[in-house]
Amino acid sequence: MGIYEYTRMPFGIINSPAHFQTIMATIFQDEILEGSMVVYIDDIIIYSETWENHVQYIYRVLSRFTPINLKISLKKCNFGQQELLALGHKVSGLSLEIDQNNVAAVLQKPVPRNIK
Repeated sequence: MGIYEYTRMPFGIINSPAHFQTIMATIFQDEILEGSMVVYIDDIIIYSETWENHVQYIYRVLSRFTPINLKISLKKCNFGQQELLALGHKVSGLSLEIDQNNVAAVLQKPVPRNIK
């Protein structure tokens, strides 16, 4: 009969996100400890103080993908941004703010009318 082994992370397994987060943290532990990137499941944010360092960090991170057969979608990538939206927050080098679209959505909710 043989042994069955997944070649990709299956959907529906309850611990898949935690397992994938652990894998990503292990792969990029040097960059994370160095303070040049943050990884949240499949979102990678690379940051730096100078453009030259930023290009080096991007190259280091992307060079780790090929040997372990990880792929990225360039359509989903944004490079060289001064600010970005991440996990419902607007992040920049100067501040961390709540995304105003999320605030507006909460404010538009009707006020509860009963105690139920």
